[in-house]
Amino acid sequence: MRRAYVLFDLIIVLVFVGIGRSVHDHGVNLLGMMSTAWPFVVGLATGWFIVAKRGRSGRSVGDGVIVCLVAVALGMILRVIAGQGTAFAFVLVALGFLGALMLAWRIVVRNVERLHKSKSS
Repeated sequence: MRRAYVLFDLIIVLVFVGIGRSVHDHGVNLLGMMSTAWPFVVGLATGWFIVAKRGRSGRSVGDGVIVCLVAVALGMILRVIAGQGTAFAFVLVALGFLGALMLAWRIVVRNVERLHKSKSS
């Protein structure tokens, strides 16, 4: 199940990148997407590595906070190293968008599980 959770987060990162590239008229082509996405994907993978090393499933809100914060922090650091922009507003938008969606799916999963448990009891 962890693979599905990682995939949810990866899709969220790619949607974020696609929206950003579209809004800023950079185009949504494969090379452009890869160029913009790789720092966040590396950050996402690192966040998931940390969660997995702690023996966690990755689906809790706390796990989501770790994954999101590492994805954004490391993503921004790698963007600086790569010579890409990291305006303060961009950091806030990235944190807000990725945080909201990465935590939202985890909250939905938790609530569906609780609902399912209460119905089966």
